Amino acid sequence: MSQHYQVLIIGGGTAGIMVAAQLKLKQSSLKIAIVEPSEKHYYQPAWTLVGAGTFDYKDTIREEASLIPSGVEWIKDFAQSFSATSNTVNTKSGKSYTYDYLVLAPGIQMDIDALPGLKEALEKPNVCSNYLDPNKTWEVLKNFKGGNAVFTQPTTPIKCGGAPQKIMYLADDYFRKSGVRNKSNIIYATPGSVIFGVKVFADTLNKVIQRKGIVTKYYYAITKIDSDKQEVHFRYAKPGDNQCVVTEDNKIMERIQGESEIIMPYDMLHLAPPQSAPDFIKNSEFAVAEGPSKGWIDVNKFTLQHNKFKNVFGLGDAANLPTAKTGAAIRKQVPVVVDNILTMMTTNKLGQQIYEGYSSCPIVTGYGKMVLAEFKYDNVRDSDPLISKFVDTTKESWSMWILKKYGLPYLYWNKMMKGKM
Repeated sequence: MSQHYQVLIIGGGTAGIMVAAQLKLKQSSLKIAIVEPSEKHYYQPAWTLVGAGTFDYKDTIREEASLIPSGVEWIKDFAQSFSATSNTVNTKSGKSYTYDYLVLAPGIQMDIDALPGLKEALEKPNVCSNYLDPNKTWEVLKNFKGGNAVFTQPTTPIKCGGAPQKIMYLADDYFRKSGVRNKSNIIYATPGSVIFGVKVFADTLNKVIQRKGIVTKYYYAITKIDSDKQEVHFRYAKPGDNQCVVTEDNKIMERIQGESEIIMPYDMLHLAPPQSAPDFIKNSEFAVAEGPSKGWIDVNKFTLQHNKFKNVFGLGDAANLPTAKTGAAIRKQVPVVVDNILTMMTTNKLGQQIYEGYSSCPIVTGYGKMVLAEFKYDNVRDSDPLISKFVDTTKESWSMWILKKYGLPYLYWNKMMKGKM
């Protein structure tokens, strides 16, 4: 196996495979390799549906080998360190590879240890996460007999920021079918200030919350879990406001401890774990060194070129981009990276394409209902003009549910992964 590549891609997830596939389609002679240790590739957007018992987990899995584009070498190893000055990637097995262009698409890691008590809580039968084990989520929903069903998310960026509320809406539907909803409190506790950042979609979701009788708790930043007592702790995180008002005899039985700590009992708990860029990225010269974005890949948000190293590009979940971390975002990022690399190869200049921050969050609001939230930088709505001709994507619809359950998985495996969209 050669040690030098024109394009070396770190990560064989959605972003890495798509970049390799599109580069090969446009210039088949390119010498490309992907560094990826995993033998399985997962279609994670369907895990919400798996967690609600309406999609088969095994249908979300493919062999990684089946997705590596023809003519692209697969280095089945872990990237461990980099030397940007010598254009070198060092792997866990002790090998080194050099490149003309480096594409960083390593994905995101679940940072379980960043939340005290999470590791122990996940071993309990009533704590679950679609991000980790959607099959367990389904078991937890089926075994729930009433009480507080708490859905929360961390203070870190996460994959698909809407996912923690999607499973909550489906849980509400399921609890009604199983006959336990009338003796349950469904609580959504989020460190955010709104249900969704784009107002037109937030308006619809607020109606969903009202219809379903969900208790919303904003500015609730989770701090720890005491799974033995079945209690989750939050810090009231409203900027400039340390006043936290909790009525001791409220129906969900939360209470204040100290000035701003809130303790909430739960009978079931679903959460998104804290998430971060992989350690080998955080410890590299490619990461943002200081500030609120520390640890994420330091790229220009429009060109996806590294801000310091001009032959390095970053995209996908680990990139420091102020938009939602979704496969839909990657679909719009990939052509920009591909265009820039191919143009630089011939002119030493960037291409004409730019990434405007597009992302999409298909928000399932119940069995057979979905809102397709599409937006770009600065929370500006950016809905597909073709779909919008036929469907008002700001409203719940059955057609969007069909898109989520059947259309998007088909497009992912047969178009996106082959570089054709």
